[in-house]
Amino acid sequence: MIVSDLVVYPVKGCGGYSVAFSAVEPTGLRDDRMMMLVDDDGLFLSQRKVPEMAALRPSLVDSALSIGGESFPVVVDGPRVPVVVHVWHGTGIDQGDAAAAYFSDALGRSVRLVRTPPDIHRETTGETTGVIGYADGNALLVLSLSSLDGLNERILERGGDPVPMNRFRPNVVVSGWPEPHTEDRVRRAAIGDVELAYAKDCVRCAVPMVDQETGVKNGPEPIRSLATYRRDPDGGVTFGMKAQVVRTGVINVGDELDVLEWRD
Repeated sequence: MIVSDLVVYPVKGCGGYSVAFSAVEPTGLRDDRMMMLVDDDGLFLSQRKVPEMAALRPSLVDSALSIGGESFPVVVDGPRVPVVVHVWHGTGIDQGDAAAAYFSDALGRSVRLVRTPPDIHRETTGETTGVIGYADGNALLVLSLSSLDGLNERILERGGDPVPMNRFRPNVVVSGWPEPHTEDRVRRAAIGDVELAYAKDCVRCAVPMVDQETGVKNGPEPIRSLATYRRDPDGGVTFGMKAQVVRTGVINVGDELDVLEWRD
């Protein structure tokens, strides 16, 4: 089992980019979802209601956020502003008027860009708990190519078009498992000097129906096909494994994934 891709999403809900390697911190891949866009009430924005966010592709270069030919220095610390992610109420460091104006113009609505304060301590839930930044629920999302292949076979059988991996916005993509959804059975795994532990299955919302290149909702796939065989007992459909970081370090594309413990 080999790590075939690593993806960082510097701004929650916006497009991500692949990296050859990444430091792995308690909150996940370094810089992953440590910034986000909020409305005038401090509530986070996501592709659930603003699918156009997918087409925005910011990247971090030399301590600045770069997008569309513009560059905004990252403000690491400063006055806190209240923010809300689902049921979590916390704070963020506002990134200034220039960044806010750029993203507001791009999305056609008033937004502010915020970053996690250095002293953030947001705890997670699941079989293994830990901490995160502004991610929805856990530090990492792990998916295998075999799971995507199995899903696309079902989509094709139903007369639909196959979907790419980026519809599911994973952090760690694994190749080499012959059976789809093998990641669901992993309870502890080592990648290089990093150790991960299972938190929960990933229950999917409507975001996988958003074309990540155009920012246009393009359903009903893959949710329609997932609903035929991946129903969660509590509602929704599952695809992918959410993990927490047990031991920090560095992950490289090409590293082997060694399963230390399987689900009984």
